[in-house]
Order: sequence, then C-alpha cells, then structure tokens
Amino acid sequence: MKSNELTYSMPKIIGPNARVLILGSMPGRVSLAQQQYYANPRNQFWTILYALFGEKYGSVSYAEKIDFVIRHHIALWDSIHYCERKGSLDSAIKDEEPNNILGLLNANPEIRAIAFNGSKSFAVFKKHFKLTVPPDIALIKLPSTSPTPSRYPKSVEEKIKEWAIIKNYI
Repeated sequence: MKSNELTYSMPKIIGPNARVLILGSMPGRVSLAQQQYYANPRNQFWTILYALFGEKYGSVSYAEKIDFVIRHHIALWDSIHYCERKGSLDSAIKDEEPNNILGLLNANPEIRAIAFNGSKSFAVFKKHFKLTVPPDIALIKLPSTSPTPSRYPKSVEEKIKEWAIIKNYI
C-alpha cells in the first residue's frame, strides 16, 4: 500500500457516561471532507437518531448534532482506523486496520452496547475483536443508514423500528 492511497477515519465522539457506541465502517468522502460524521445529506443516520428520541430534526448544526448524541449517552466512531479505498463504498475497502475499540471500552466501562451501522462495520469488528469483547456488552447489528442501496432495502420507518433497540441500553 502507498500512504497516499490510505483513507483514515475521524476522531471518536464520546462524552461522559456514554452507554451505546455506534460504529460505522469508514466515513464516506463527504463526511471526511467536512470532518463530520454522517455528513452526506442523503444518509439517514441523523433522521433516524432524532426520530428515536422524538426530537425534531431540521436545520441542525453539526455542533448541535454532537451535543444531541452526547446528551443521549451515545458515542460515535468507526470500526476501521485506516484502509485503502477509492470512493465511498464499503465494498471498495481493502487492507483495513481497526480502531482501538477495546481501548475505548476499557476507558469507558459504562458502555453497555455496541451498535453496528451496517454489515461492513460488524464484519470488521468480528474479524478483529469479537472474541475479546466483555460478555456483558451487547453487540447489535443494525441496517445501514447509508444512501447506497443495499440488497435488502428498508424504509426509514423500518430502520427506525430496528434502531430503537439502542434505547434499551441508554
């Protein structure tokens, strides 16, 4: 691998008493360019999260989004620290190196669940960490909020119902 072909994830977002860690795989180009999680306006992440907590989502600044997740005891990060990838598709990810998720869990023992935003995040986590995660931490694979169509498309309403499980751990 050449260093100029590597894509790096962004810093984690975590406040005191985070109870749910939401892991994406690797931010897309729009998010990386803006240094904002789920910045692509077609990504349904923020719409789903705000709906889960019955809060209005409209023209909200990124700082307000971060305050929102911290207030609801949610941390954001990615399974992958860096990888080789052209474009934004998870299917284009190669030679990934994971983030130090176990270190994050050890430093934040109040985390009770890891919610995976899509299949790639979960697959990378399983490959590197599944056998070393404390058994009292729930691992929850959720449908991707990505704007890229999946093999099993779901409506936003269906995704909200599935994502609602994270509230059990907050």
